[in-house]
Amino acid sequence: MLLERTRTFRCLNHRISQMVLEKFSCVIFSCMGDAADSNNLCHIEKAYSTILSELGEDVAREGLLRTPLRAAKAMQFLTKGYKETTQDILNDAIFDENHEEMVIVKDIDLFSLCEHHLVPFYGKAHIAYLPNKKVVGLSKLARIVEIYSRRLQVQERLTKQIASAISEALEPAGVAVVIEAAHMCMVMRGVQKMNASTVTSVMLGRFHDDPEVRKEFLIRSEY
Repeated sequence: MLLERTRTFRCLNHRISQMVLEKFSCVIFSCMGDAADSNNLCHIEKAYSTILSELGEDVAREGLLRTPLRAAKAMQFLTKGYKETTQDILNDAIFDENHEEMVIVKDIDLFSLCEHHLVPFYGKAHIAYLPNKKVVGLSKLARIVEIYSRRLQVQERLTKQIASAISEALEPAGVAVVIEAAHMCMVMRGVQKMNASTVTSVMLGRFHDDPEVRKEFLIRSEY
């Protein structure tokens, strides 16, 4: 009986500590920044706290006191692409230019989260387009990669979204995107193949229709 009461007391004390910590964090962040973002952060923090508890952890111990909050803020950063659009970043960065030769930006680092297991995949993107009297600031191509990779993704869709966004914004004669990435869902779990990588590509316009143009891109991007 005494042992059972002791366990009940410890469980109750743990729950109270957890509730106080969550409430304290939410009060602080409700006073900072956008109210909706703060409210979302509190909900995500509580969800992480629940997950840790269900895994058997004590979220009131020193090492985990702020872990739910840190994880919530990290998840908001890793999915910030949902709140960004290509129109926002390309607004003043498209220029009229009498240039029609291939433009290539390669080895663009990308990091994303697999939507199936919420674990990372990361790699590099290679982008090319054939201008149709319009060019874009080169850094904006990397920003487009960032917008779509900072969402829950599958690599196939990510490749298509990047290519489509460039095509819609610039209306070029062609767009090519190749992504090579390592998926932690294949490395850390499942088949656990350390050296496996996945390659996806999307070819639009002349890159799709003209084998010579496509070949030039693949050679010049060293892919």
